[in-house]
Amino acid sequence: MARLYLVRHGRAAAGFGESHDPKLDEIGLGQAEAVARELVSLGPLPILSSPLRRTRETAAPLAGLWHVEPKIEAAVAEIPSPTDNLQERVTWLRQFMAGSWRNATMDLAAWREDVIAALLAIPEDTAVFTHYVAINVAIGAAAGDDRVVVFSPDNCSVTILETDGGVLRLIEKGREAPLTKVN
Repeated sequence: MARLYLVRHGRAAAGFGESHDPKLDEIGLGQAEAVARELVSLGPLPILSSPLRRTRETAAPLAGLWHVEPKIEAAVAEIPSPTDNLQERVTWLRQFMAGSWRNATMDLAAWREDVIAALLAIPEDTAVFTHYVAINVAIGAAAGDDRVVVFSPDNCSVTILETDGGVLRLIEKGREAPLTKVN
């Protein structure tokens, strides 16, 4: 049974409707350091990270403490947007997050299945640095919940799941925060 530590990235310098790939702001950098201190005693473990800058920057302090190179995993990246226009993108995301996966396009349903498959394929305890909706995909799969958003993970919160390669099982939700800004 592999234990997966899903870490939502630290606070970004810009939101979903402001930048396609923002860095962490000063608070986010501090959050990344804090989550590294929180997780350091678990490892060293393999680290998977979304290719986006904010997740790579969040993973960096823990990778440094463990002396491991994070593996970049596109399957745990941010939910793909149907538009590159930043204002349209944030409007779309807010509407989509209020719904369920049964209303998703084929592309989004495939993205969801890729997230689940990537997590199920992890053979050993691993720290996974990822995003809000991807964490919700994992929790929804574990709980059999079809809603896009089943919980609101705070920046640098750690959600723990287990997998035997066939199913995801929720062990512990990370720290929850109210949805105030999509980033």
